[in-house]
Amino acid sequence: MTSENLDDLAAVAALTDGVRRSAYQTVAGHHGIPVGRDEVAETLGIGRTLAAFHLDKLVDAGLLEVSYARRSGRTGPGAGRPAKLYHLAAGEHAVSVPPRAYRAAAELLAEALELSAADETLNRVAGSHGRRAGAGHDDVTGLLTEHGYAPAADPGTPDRIELRNCPFHRLAEQFPPLICGMNLAMISGLLEGAGLEWTARMDAASGRCCVTLSKNKTD
Repeated sequence: MTSENLDDLAAVAALTDGVRRSAYQTVAGHHGIPVGRDEVAETLGIGRTLAAFHLDKLVDAGLLEVSYARRSGRTGPGAGRPAKLYHLAAGEHAVSVPPRAYRAAAELLAEALELSAADETLNRVAGSHGRRAGAGHDDVTGLLTEHGYAPAADPGTPDRIELRNCPFHRLAEQFPPLICGMNLAMISGLLEGAGLEWTARMDAASGRCCVTLSKNKTD
């Protein structure tokens, strides 16, 4: 097993503790918004010291990252020390025993599709898959969560949904036009299959999925 595999195994093993796993899920549930130990402690019903212990263990495992900010918004003398905040780490961790190279296979297939200009075929397949997977769902948030997108309503625009996670992030970084187009086609298929009054569109931005959703306007 390679050192990378061992790091992935250690990261996943850090989640075997129930309290630590719940702490991770609490941070993940804030969809990229940094969280302090106080919020985690309150959510889990545990002490702040214990919450900080588990959060720091998740940082050591590479599952969370740390930033510092003054929560009050005040600056200068008397503003107090910046709070230690936690958010999900950008890295991915996958474990397969015995080792399997599905990621490498996906990269090879993506490169082959790109070189052969087969993006239209890929988009048709993705849309068809989305329509089948969306059938029977009536809740847009639940549907997108089930498929790993971490949807979050835009506070300033209630009829707009951002997707805080891209399930195809690594491939999208390597093959942006191909994978983002596939992603848009699949999400559009999900919405169509579920009969939901939402429209997906390409709206790339750093730190989230390249697709956003807007609610269809009715007269």
